[in-house]
Amino acid sequence: MSLINVNNLSFAYEGALDNVFENASFHIDTNWKLGLIGRNGKGKTTFFKLLLGQYSHQGTISKNVEFDYFPFEVKNKEKMAIEIVNKITPNAEDWEIIKELSLLHAESEILYQNFNLLSGGEQVKILLISLFLKNDHFLLIDEPTNHLDIDTKNHLAEYLKKKKGFIIVSHDRNFLDQVVDHIIAINNTNIEIQKGNFTSWQENKNAQDNFELTQNEKLKKDINRLEIASKKTANWSDKVEKSKYNTTNSGSSIDRGYVGHMSAKMMKKSKVMEKRIEKAIEEKSSLLKNIDRNDSLKIIPLETRQNPLIIADNFQIKYDNKPIFKPTSFEIKNGDRVAIIGKNGIGKSSILKFILGNQIEYNGNFKIANGLKISYVSQTTENLKGNLKQFAKNQKVDESIFKAMLSKMGISNSEFDKNISQMSEGQKKKVLIAKSISESANLYIWDEPLNYIDILTRIQMEETILKYNPTIIFVEHDETFVKNVATKILSIEK
Repeated sequence: MSLINVNNLSFAYEGALDNVFENASFHIDTNWKLGLIGRNGKGKTTFFKLLLGQYSHQGTISKNVEFDYFPFEVKNKEKMAIEIVNKITPNAEDWEIIKELSLLHAESEILYQNFNLLSGGEQVKILLISLFLKNDHFLLIDEPTNHLDIDTKNHLAEYLKKKKGFIIVSHDRNFLDQVVDHIIAINNTNIEIQKGNFTSWQENKNAQDNFELTQNEKLKKDINRLEIASKKTANWSDKVEKSKYNTTNSGSSIDRGYVGHMSAKMMKKSKVMEKRIEKAIEEKSSLLKNIDRNDSLKIIPLETRQNPLIIADNFQIKYDNKPIFKPTSFEIKNGDRVAIIGKNGIGKSSILKFILGNQIEYNGNFKIANGLKISYVSQTTENLKGNLKQFAKNQKVDESIFKAMLSKMGISNSEFDKNISQMSEGQKKKVLIAKSISESANLYIWDEPLNYIDILTRIQMEETILKYNPTIIFVEHDETFVKNVATKILSIEK
């Protein structure tokens, strides 16, 4: 066991007005399995880069272990997977590599395929076993679960349960609960570490937030009273000063001198009181907590008398005249929230694209109600560009509502003029979600909406869907979200 010590860490990007981190101090045991959580844009990946020594900073980071970062950059993706493993960890024996793969429920045959031809889940497995085969290295694992289907994610969780010595960024609550024994949280005002998993951290955080909200209300009342007292003292001080020039005495130099002496004494006393009140206001203001509460989002679904909206009977998507999944039958009625689940590559996104009107071959019967207004969140964000004002105009959504939704999801006003292409993946995904919930629609179609989205926003989205009850069909691999939101499950099998 060894320690990673962080003392008085402060960091800001060049030209930024605010620090990402300020005077953060804590220590990490290298045997811990930590889940790193925080809002998108709060500095999770930045923290990893600071640990890796990629940015200069104030304060110290001391350690006696080597760090490795996932995902490891693969420069030549056309090489066989075994060659990539051997390059990352040249001392690993073949039997060790195969053993690690088996722990992830992966076949050894994938080692002898070109890396670029492997599925996203298989690529994650190849890179993770390579890094864990490097003994005595502390791993910084950045969002390994994006795009992974539920089965693959659970295999990854089983694998990580047997490991130690890593910090992992994941926004999947169920995954974190299975994998970690400590949480490191980047909050609005500090960085904190707690023993336990995400659920225990959330329970503690909610209790602390509720306590701090009560304290905040008391502090705000105290500050308000002090501000009123300060104004009264200032007015009194002003009256004392004027009394020197408005005396009703005979006007002799002795009288004026006496009044001047007394007014100066009273002035000094009032100024001392003013300073004391100002200091008290400053001290109490510094105690106010910047609590991260989930502001409510809003969706206004359009009503329609048509019901059901979609009927599918023995439906199959076909590619090259071959069906890619077993025949499936389902219907979507007003108010239904339908989750499509299944392995990666099974055709879930193809079903959504078919509903959207893409020309795709199929078997069976499929009917969709006429004239439905559909709002869509795509799986990818690669075509997003321009600033938010231009995007809202192009998408024909109300700019003020659109930006209000983004603000409630944790996007700061300073980000509003940034080109969307320069935003993080999580922020880009929030742009798509904010656009969709700003639209009134009969049917919402969301394709993996939660990729890269932080946990707090996921909880906001759940609460919003349950409150406004839109008709929605979605693909998602977050088991907690599916469990909390879906009224129907459409399971697709090969």
